[in-house]
Amino acid sequence: MPTIQGQTPGRECAVESNDTVDSLYNRFLYPEGIKAMVEAVQLIADGKAPRIPQTEEGASYEGIQKKSNAKVDLAQPAEAIHNWIRGHDKVPGAWTVIGGQSVTLYGSSMLGGAVPAGQALELEGVTQPGLVTKSGLVLYGTDGKAVLVKNLQFEDGKMIPASKYFSSGESCSVELNEEELKIAADIKNIWKGILSNVPAIEDTTDFFKAGAASMDVVRLVEEVKQKCPDIQLQNEDVYMATTFQGFMQLLVRKLRGEDQEDELLVNYVTKDVNNMTVKMPNQCFINGRFEDAESGKTYDTINPMDGSVICKVSYASVGDVDRAVAAAKEAYDNGPWGRMNPRDRGSLLYRLADLMEEHQEELATIETMDSGAVYTLALKTHGKTIPINQARPNRNLTFTKKEPLGVCAIVIPWNYPLMMLAWKSAACLAAGNTLVLKPAQVTPLTALKFAELSAKAGIPKGVINILPGSGSGMVGQRLSEHPDIRKLGFTGSTPIGKQIMKSCAVSNLKKVSLELGGKSPLIIFSDCDMDKAVRMGMSSVFFNKGENCIAAGRLFVEESIHDQFISRVVDEIKKMKIGDPLDRSTDHGPQNHKAHLDKLLEYCEVGLKEGATLVYGGRQVDRPGFFMEPTVFTNVEDHMFIAKEESFGPVMVVSKFQDGDVEGVLRRANDTEYGLASGVFTRDINKAMYVSERLEAGTVFVNTYNKTDVASPFGGFKQSGFGKDLGEDALMEYLKTKAVTVEY
Repeated sequence: MPTIQGQTPGRECAVESNDTVDSLYNRFLYPEGIKAMVEAVQLIADGKAPRIPQTEEGASYEGIQKKSNAKVDLAQPAEAIHNWIRGHDKVPGAWTVIGGQSVTLYGSSMLGGAVPAGQALELEGVTQPGLVTKSGLVLYGTDGKAVLVKNLQFEDGKMIPASKYFSSGESCSVELNEEELKIAADIKNIWKGILSNVPAIEDTTDFFKAGAASMDVVRLVEEVKQKCPDIQLQNEDVYMATTFQGFMQLLVRKLRGEDQEDELLVNYVTKDVNNMTVKMPNQCFINGRFEDAESGKTYDTINPMDGSVICKVSYASVGDVDRAVAAAKEAYDNGPWGRMNPRDRGSLLYRLADLMEEHQEELATIETMDSGAVYTLALKTHGKTIPINQARPNRNLTFTKKEPLGVCAIVIPWNYPLMMLAWKSAACLAAGNTLVLKPAQVTPLTALKFAELSAKAGIPKGVINILPGSGSGMVGQRLSEHPDIRKLGFTGSTPIGKQIMKSCAVSNLKKVSLELGGKSPLIIFSDCDMDKAVRMGMSSVFFNKGENCIAAGRLFVEESIHDQFISRVVDEIKKMKIGDPLDRSTDHGPQNHKAHLDKLLEYCEVGLKEGATLVYGGRQVDRPGFFMEPTVFTNVEDHMFIAKEESFGPVMVVSKFQDGDVEGVLRRANDTEYGLASGVFTRDINKAMYVSERLEAGTVFVNTYNKTDVASPFGGFKQSGFGKDLGEDALMEYLKTKAVTVEY
């Protein structure tokens, strides 16, 4: 990616694909210029400033940019057209001839994916007409690719959304109510203050014809925002409504919420499956829009049931991360989300939850296709008042406030794509943060469907951004390094978690929560309910094909019941139905992807070589797809690889312990660097409570397993990570505490 250097050596910023001189100035050159000015003043004050004579050449901007030289040649490739338009945005403005008059083009971007439907527009100097669509004006290059233009400005100075070219004069005036008339009077005073040369502000007074310049636009927007803090007003809005009457109409429509953008454009991939037609977005979701990755790259997402390609998905890059983070930061700093009270924010999240429930069968079907999960599987914040020592004669009060962190990143795994998204994003958004989320590369589709539903629920642009693509190599790494991200929540392997934690610390010391690997012990005592122990013991290992972070990685079974327990487990495994995860009677679906299946088969080979006894399974099922037999190993010794390392698959690893040796089995159970979950089966409540207190794990299940609830905090100890999902604890992960002390 190209970069631009600041005035001071060593300072530079990336130039993004849609950057203009104006956006680079606002984002980088202006603040760097201020810093350079401060440094220059200090150099002069210190007598260290070098004297450099100004040459005549380059001493003036005059003649560098002239409007007459800015006409765009539309008979060239799309990228050249795009670069010309953005290179002249905002001054002097690239222009072309439409309908016999010069029209200036603003807000250019390369159009990815299918071109939306629209109305043809004849342009000078092209063989293929432009197209006015809901997204803007589409211009075709000679290479067949397309450019999307957002805004058009006419010779009289009026600017309109390009999408409104054929209907710009059709909107009806709205009648102002009493409250809005009071606002209009205040806004008129603002106009008077800026246009001091105008005797009186009339409805027909034109802001620019009255002498206003670009700096006056900034002043007008900021003063109106002060008067109406809830309004979303951009500089472009002033150019689109240049008369006072037009400006007030625009303002009132915004205040009433009548300025909602056109319907979200989605280039769906459709599949007829599970007695329904599922509609799946497959592009990046950035700033409220689905769009191709900046590089144009895609990759195949695979159905693990048969190895077939479901569809191609956009492959996000570092540039896409930067754009998504910028959108999230803008939404947090200047959008309505950060200023919204928790009740209104909650209403939008409930609306999103309702839409997810409405689409639950479609979401479950997509999840099943993309991950292999069996189909049937498939807020308040408050502060505290604190008494402190009185510094007489004054009194003091200290109170705390819970505040959102800002832009947060979330990286989720492939075993429970939608559930992990819901667990983490719910707390993040409810706390008032904005979000950039990276789904696992192999399971991106439900996250992209979630993005579509979030837009339909009315979540403001930029609050939620979804980036499919590579983790450690590209998107995930950039998220952990990005200086504008204040928190990263990650679920995945311990080695990747360590790398993320290191990057987060080095970059900007961002807050981190990690839910990492596990080797969860399950202790089964001889006084257990055997029926329940067999049923739940199998569930602890084989639930979701073993692709379960809290799966029982090792079972310790008391010697006197060991053989009976194993015999009953094998009998039950033989009854399990392995097959199509969309079949409601299926017990065991395919592993998530081929690389993982291969890793599981290798895991079993290592167990055999080390001397463990393979009682059942250990092989790939002889059928298409990535199916593995449920597997049972016994006689597993503490030093063995399979006793220490997580399989993350349907592999039951069983060790005996001597009858009555509670302390010995506790030592063995805790002899691991992991501490995510654990379990114990016994009818003796005293023994159960003692063992649960001694087990070193974030969750302990007693006479049950896999039973989590949204109200109960979830997270691990040791190298299984830190931080909590679910419950009020999860909300605290996405908030910061501010202490305020007042003397009165």
